[in-house]
Amino acid sequence: MISLIIILFIIGYLIIALEHSFSINKAGTALLLGVLCWTVYALNSTDTHLTDSLSHHLSEISEILFFLLGAMTIVELIDAHDGFDLITEKITTTNKRYLLVIVSVLAFVLSAVLDNLTTAIVMATVVKKVIPEKTDRYYFLGLVIISANAGGCFSPIGDVTTTMLWVANKLTPITIITKLFIPSLVCMSVPLAFSMIKIKGNVVVTETDKKTGHISSKEKTLIFALGLACLLFVPVFKTITHLPPYMGILFGLGVMWVVTEIIHKRKDDFEKGKFSVVNAITKTDVPSVLFFLGILLAVACLQEVHVLKNAATFLNTSIGDLRIISVVIGLLSAVVDNVPLLAATMGMYDFPTDDKFWEMMAYCTGTGGSCLIIGSAAGVAVMGIENISFSWYFKNISWLAFIGYIAGFLMYNLQNFIIS
Repeated sequence: MISLIIILFIIGYLIIALEHSFSINKAGTALLLGVLCWTVYALNSTDTHLTDSLSHHLSEISEILFFLLGAMTIVELIDAHDGFDLITEKITTTNKRYLLVIVSVLAFVLSAVLDNLTTAIVMATVVKKVIPEKTDRYYFLGLVIISANAGGCFSPIGDVTTTMLWVANKLTPITIITKLFIPSLVCMSVPLAFSMIKIKGNVVVTETDKKTGHISSKEKTLIFALGLACLLFVPVFKTITHLPPYMGILFGLGVMWVVTEIIHKRKDDFEKGKFSVVNAITKTDVPSVLFFLGILLAVACLQEVHVLKNAATFLNTSIGDLRIISVVIGLLSAVVDNVPLLAATMGMYDFPTDDKFWEMMAYCTGTGGSCLIIGSAAGVAVMGIENISFSWYFKNISWLAFIGYIAGFLMYNLQNFIIS
């Protein structure tokens, strides 16, 4: 049974990776993969609580999906009001190298304050406005994924893995920030430096499409400020209420829904509809959400049949060196979801709070996923929004992400050597 599930996962993964060759949408493949893995498990299992286990995993997956839908809708609503023009108007340079630095640093900083998933969604919208040419835009977005994952790594609220370690009392916020900031910065800077050598020339400026509806400067500024505030409020809401992040993003979406209804209430129905949340929801990329659902269901099945835990145990017994184990687990998180992988690892070791192993795990599981486009939530979001293929990312960005990943890890160890 376990062998069949693993074979199904590998076949499904390859079809997703070669999506353009097979001409099959990755969302359909992912959904089939997720359902088939659980079907094989159900037909060969005597576990009477299998449905309860599936429901438990679905509840965790739904938290991510609702958060993704809420964040994407808020971003679409800001875009409908031309809110991102307030950012793009400040970016006056057309030099690709300068733009790449601006985009990467912005993604790095925003990810630490928001989280890597939300940052990826916001930056995908911004990049689309300043980089009209598709190939250049793909390359910029590849650096956005690397920078967002690196930026989220040194913040207790920037990535789900650091949040897990913080909540489980494995790491304290001050340790996460002080010990991982420099390695994370190196992880972002090294790929950026290599890209600066390759990227040259200027962006060809084209006329941007303006919304046909009338939107005043005050309304544009209000919706942009309110939308950004709602995104920034999510980690605050989580800290105050201890409720999951999706509750905070849904609260923010509710606030924006009410506010947009009020400020546009005097306009006719046709005009008001252009700026409504209902219209923004129709523009969200539902296929990418379904793709996320299918992939996470498949990974949840691997977790349920203890494939991930057995893999972690195998690494522990066969390698032994915790530094190498951390690096390998980080690279594995590019293939399977880093959340169950980290959860399995946390269950294997009983190191004290702020132990160096937990620091290494926070860095590796937070940044290793950048090596493949479906290895992180940020990558999956960008993949869905811009339809970047697995093969294009692997050929053009994966090696940059890997070099940055290794460079950051070496910097972490050098930092510890200097301190000690």
